[in-house]
Amino acid sequence: MNKLVLDTQKRRVNRQYTQNDHTLIQQGGYISPIPSLWEDILIGVVLQKPILLKGPSGSGKTKLAQSISAYFQQPMQSINCSVDLDAESMLGFKTIIAKEGNTHIEFVEGPVVQAMKNGHILYIDEINMAKPETLPILHSVLDHRRMLTNPFTGEVIHAHEDFTVIAAINEGYVGTSPMNEALKNRFVTFSIPYLTGDQLEKVMTALYPSSTPQMVETFLHIHEDLKKQVLNGLLSEEAASVRSLLDALALAEHMPLERAITYAIAEKLEDKIERDLVMELVVTWVK
Repeated sequence: MNKLVLDTQKRRVNRQYTQNDHTLIQQGGYISPIPSLWEDILIGVVLQKPILLKGPSGSGKTKLAQSISAYFQQPMQSINCSVDLDAESMLGFKTIIAKEGNTHIEFVEGPVVQAMKNGHILYIDEINMAKPETLPILHSVLDHRRMLTNPFTGEVIHAHEDFTVIAAINEGYVGTSPMNEALKNRFVTFSIPYLTGDQLEKVMTALYPSSTPQMVETFLHIHEDLKKQVLNGLLSEEAASVRSLLDALALAEHMPLERAITYAIAEKLEDKIERDLVMELVVTWVK
C-alpha cells in the first residue's frame, strides 16, 4: 500500500469508504462523525506515521482500528496496556519445548515482533495505562528507524514496509498517566469524538434492523440529552458512550427501555446522583 501515489490513494479511500460504509457497519466497523477524519487517518497510515487515537471511552477507537485493518485487509496484533504490561508481553518470551525426546529453548514471538515481521497492524490500546518505564523499548519502532533489537534474542528486526502502529488513549481516566513527550512526539494524533445524528442513526439501524424507527429515535434523543449533561459536568463521559448506547438498544429489543438503559448505562456509573440523573432523562422520553 505504501507504494501507491498518495493523491490517487486519497481519492480511492474517500470513494470506497462512502460506498461501503453500510458493509463496514455490519462488520462492526467505524463511521466517522467528521467527513474528513477517516480519510485523513488513512493518509497517515499510508505515510507510515504511527497513529494515536484520542477520545472518550466508547467513541469507537477500537472499531476505527478494526476498520482500518479490514480496509487494507491487514491482520492486526493487539496489546492491551495495564500497569502489569512488561517487555515479554510485547516482544515475546523464551520457553522450553520437548520434541522427539529432546528439550530445547524456543522464543515465542509477541505481538510487536509478529507485526513488524509480517507487516501487520500493531494496535496498542489504552497506551497511557502502561507504566512510563515500559514503553521506551518501542521508541526505535515508532520513529524513522522502524527497527528493534530484541533484548531476549539479540535479533535486529527491521519492520516490514506495511507495518503500521495505531495506539489509543482515554484521557483523564483513573489509572492513566500523561504520555511522556518523547513517546507522544512519535505519533500523529487524531481526536475521535462520539458519533452523533445521522451517523449514529445509520449505525443503530444497520446493527439492529429489527428496532422500530420510534425506538431508534428515542435512543437518539436520550443520547443527545446525556451528551449535554456530560458537557455541563453533571455526568461522567462514560454516560454518553456509544458502545453503551448500542448495548442498551440491543437489550431494549427484549425488555422495557428503562431496564435496558439501567443495565447498559446507569449501573456503570459509580455516583448514585449520576445514575438517578440518567434515569430521570430517560423518563422524559418514554411514553
